[in-house]
Amino acid sequence: MLQLESWGPSSLRSDLEATSMLNLSRFLRPMGKYVVLSLVAIFSLVACASDGSPTLPQASQTLKTHILRLLKERNARNVMVTDPGGKSISCADGKAKQTFSATGMDLDNKMSPENIRTALLGALPRVAEYRIVDGKSLERAIVVENKKEGAKLTLDSLRPGVYKVSGETLCLEP
Repeated sequence: MLQLESWGPSSLRSDLEATSMLNLSRFLRPMGKYVVLSLVAIFSLVACASDGSPTLPQASQTLKTHILRLLKERNARNVMVTDPGGKSISCADGKAKQTFSATGMDLDNKMSPENIRTALLGALPRVAEYRIVDGKSLERAIVVENKKEGAKLTLDSLRPGVYKVSGETLCLEP
């Protein structure tokens, strides 16, 4: 009787399931190779395409966002976009860059250009992490760069009380 119970309907279902799984695995084996090869190819392309640097459109949007946020951090009023960007400028090796610029007025119309540049530089860490590329003197514009985001900014003031922030993306694949 024990033997019959062990060979009852539940054990038949297990044998049937095992046979079905075996047939299914035989069918999927050749297909599985193609699926795996396809996935490997896709991931390889993605890995090659994304080396960690942003695309030109991403960097261009970041540039605009950073410039406008920086002016907002300084509570600039009457902000005007002086260069809307959007046009690709050719670089070497088939790469391109884009630009963007804006100006704004400080609440204190008499703040010197040197103090304006210092104030912009002081507010910059609240926007994003940039490193100074050229800023040896506050007598002229300060240039900062964020390679990770693909942006370079120029912090300037041409006359008292006026912020001028211009920027360009790094040369990137279009």
